[in-house]
Amino acid sequence: MSLIITNIDLHYLTKAENSSEVKITSSKGLIEINEKITNFIESLHNTYNSKGSKAYGAFKDEPSEDVSQPFKKLMQDYLDDQEQFIPFSNQACIRLKQELEKYDLAETGYLVTCHYEMLGGRYLFVCLLPVTEHYYVDGELNIAADQHIDSSKMQLAARIDLFDYADSPEKARYISFIKGRAGRKVSDFFLDFLGCEEGVNPKQQSQVLVQAVEDFVNVNQLNPEEKQKTRKELLSYCKEQQQTGKEVDLQELSQVIPHEDNGEEFFNFCKENEYEIENSFPHDQAVINKVTKYSGVGAGISVSFERSHFGTDVTYNPLKGSLTIHKVPPNLKEQLMKLLAAAEDEKLKQEANQNQQETSNQF
Repeated sequence: MSLIITNIDLHYLTKAENSSEVKITSSKGLIEINEKITNFIESLHNTYNSKGSKAYGAFKDEPSEDVSQPFKKLMQDYLDDQEQFIPFSNQACIRLKQELEKYDLAETGYLVTCHYEMLGGRYLFVCLLPVTEHYYVDGELNIAADQHIDSSKMQLAARIDLFDYADSPEKARYISFIKGRAGRKVSDFFLDFLGCEEGVNPKQQSQVLVQAVEDFVNVNQLNPEEKQKTRKELLSYCKEQQQTGKEVDLQELSQVIPHEDNGEEFFNFCKENEYEIENSFPHDQAVINKVTKYSGVGAGISVSFERSHFGTDVTYNPLKGSLTIHKVPPNLKEQLMKLLAAAEDEKLKQEANQNQQETSNQF
């Protein structure tokens, strides 16, 4: 991949629990862009793309009442060359500090603000990377502790597509952000910091897409093998779009799952049947993954199988609420045989102990 960094800046923020004060440590100037920094941002770019729980939106029309310089204006001044990058990132960090101080949350991490280009796209990426403690052994074999950035646990992050922001603001989805799972307050302060509100719903659009594909294969009376092949092609296409950070495009998808040599038939099918789905949209990979598999977790049981096995290798009895697996995977079968053998051994031991106790009682 070819990633070009225009500007990057770092700030360290720390807010202790039960404290309203946020302390900021700023860099001393522009960070020198070298191979290590480029690789770092590329890894963040890839990690961000791999996050499935993202939402999309746009800047709010009205700024927050208690902040005189909303993030949108700070960013626009920088893009218009009215401000240099360091003043922009410093003011943005102060804005984040003001929002964080409104919440009773303990946060420590590095605020990364980066303007870069990647695969023909131009982005402004903002994230608060968490810090994790790790242990190491020094040259004198002393165990010591230190801290490192844990980008894999990235949750507070947003990316602004600067091309969409300039050319298609009416779509209201030029900002993408990770939807936090740790509670609304954790993500709310970050969205308030950006002045962002959610727009298009990737989950809802993905659900409509999955339903449209299912209707399409049924209307065209595809056989079970063809249906499963079509589902897998949908899954493969969407995974590739996620990895490259691109939207699902219905016309492109129609080329992936053509029928009777008509590459746009699926696209026309969606339009003729008036599915509430856009021509292109960001998708939710977790929803698409379910198109080829059934899965469920609960009460200590986890089950997953390809839908092509349903009704043959896997059957469900709704009256008894029972699921029967007719072909057990070899590795699971091996574990089950060991479990049966262990249970039989335990049964024999219990019977031996019982017989011994009865013999002792006779005397």
